[in-house]
Amino acid sequence: MTPKIDAFLKEAQNDSPFLVVDLDVVENRYTQLHTQFPQANIYYAMKANPAQPILERLNKLGSSFDAASLAEIQQCLDAGVDVERISFGNTLKKKKDIKAAYDLGVDLFVFDCIDELHKIAEVAPGARVYCRILVNRHGAGASWPLSRKFGCSSSMAHELMVQAKSLGLIPYGISFHVGSQQLDPAHWGKAIADVAVLFDALRECGIQLEMINMGGGFPAHYQDEIPKLEEFVSFIKEHMKTSFGDKWPEIILEPGRFIVAEAGVLQSEIVCVSIKDFAEEVRWVYLDVGKFGGLAETIDESIIYRIATEYDDREMGPVIIAGPTCDSCDTLYEKTYYQLPLDLKTGDTVHILSAGAYTTMYASQGFNGFAPPKEFFV
Repeated sequence: MTPKIDAFLKEAQNDSPFLVVDLDVVENRYTQLHTQFPQANIYYAMKANPAQPILERLNKLGSSFDAASLAEIQQCLDAGVDVERISFGNTLKKKKDIKAAYDLGVDLFVFDCIDELHKIAEVAPGARVYCRILVNRHGAGASWPLSRKFGCSSSMAHELMVQAKSLGLIPYGISFHVGSQQLDPAHWGKAIADVAVLFDALRECGIQLEMINMGGGFPAHYQDEIPKLEEFVSFIKEHMKTSFGDKWPEIILEPGRFIVAEAGVLQSEIVCVSIKDFAEEVRWVYLDVGKFGGLAETIDESIIYRIATEYDDREMGPVIIAGPTCDSCDTLYEKTYYQLPLDLKTGDTVHILSAGAYTTMYASQGFNGFAPPKEFFV
């Protein structure tokens, strides 16, 4: 809760739910990462929050951008981003979208299978491509694991990069992602070592790769304490030196959550407080925002948000927290031991902290008639 957000909330006349983002925090996070890791090129992962004010602020700072769709590429261009600073970073792309992006000037594309490679070769001749490999397949250390949906084995990546060259594309690099909200720096070390082996093997085939894309994963502060950014950066640098000596390839980072999560506060109203039996001690607290209103990362109670109220200095009691829709899966926290003030009542306002990433853009466009949260920027 920054002073600017606090001042906005005190004057706000808007119906909840709504998100308030402090753009100075966005700038601070970008600058912090850029300062501590000047060897890396930062490609902001737009999927975390592609709002125009965020893109414009990051563009002024010199950020590049990781776009997941043609629409996100257009959002970048609308914000004044040079097309040379945009990567089409989704392994799943329609051929017509690849062509449209290429025609706009995008020439950096990711892939992880032969089908995707052929699509790129057909409609984006001569483009730079990088192959995403599978790492941390079980999602260890990550609060929001990425499982096996993206990436291929290292052996397959080797063959695909050889084919990329034969198809007239530029085999540019290798990418990986250790999982979103990754709390263990060690997972970058194993991935970097795997990439180094691929670099050596492809060099023997006459292919000199130029780039490692390390994806995102840097965590934001929710309920639990997290390692400092310095720990992640120093660990990555140490393992880059071990694997690549003093001659490093280009490094791309794709932070999203780290840049915007802590910049945002989501205001919500309590719709109802209830119990299920006369002797029940655990209250159900229903908010006017839930999984379908942007809190999708509470699925499996993966991301545990901090919730602030005006009664936080008073006696607490256990609660189950749920959203407002007529869907039983719209329960946010039931297994997590969550406590909120006993004085909370219907109509009270609560503030969900570190909500700047993966909230408003996850919201449905009207499930049960509930509109997505509005966004404000200060």
